[in-house]
Amino acid sequence: MNAVSKPIPQPSPMTQAFWDAAAQGRLVLQTCASCGTVRHYPRMLCTQCYSHEHFWQNSSGLGVVHSWTRCHHAFHAGFAADVPYTLVTVDLDEGVRSLGIWKGDLPLTIGLRVQGRYDNSRGDLEWLFEPQMK
Repeated sequence: MNAVSKPIPQPSPMTQAFWDAAAQGRLVLQTCASCGTVRHYPRMLCTQCYSHEHFWQNSSGLGVVHSWTRCHHAFHAGFAADVPYTLVTVDLDEGVRSLGIWKGDLPLTIGLRVQGRYDNSRGDLEWLFEPQMK
């Protein structure tokens, strides 16, 4: 039986810089050049001042757990070997939320300080969260 591959993101002109940085192991966030509002996911317009102008800033990947869910069903065959897994929503220190895979040993609690990082060890680029090292 052949394994089904996970879907690969298809960068658009709007998201290309995001995916290029991810391939280098960096999380970058789109930031309005007019008013400074940080936004994630990448969007055409600033939600505060409607400017088209933006730049990309590096994110620390640090934040606190907002919520999480344990997935027991693969909604795409490419993820079947990974179930069960935990998806965690994190309030990043830069003021936006990010979704990633939980790889920590500690039990999850709302407000837990975490660190995000990209991992490519399994051949798929994944955004992971772990407890922040003190």
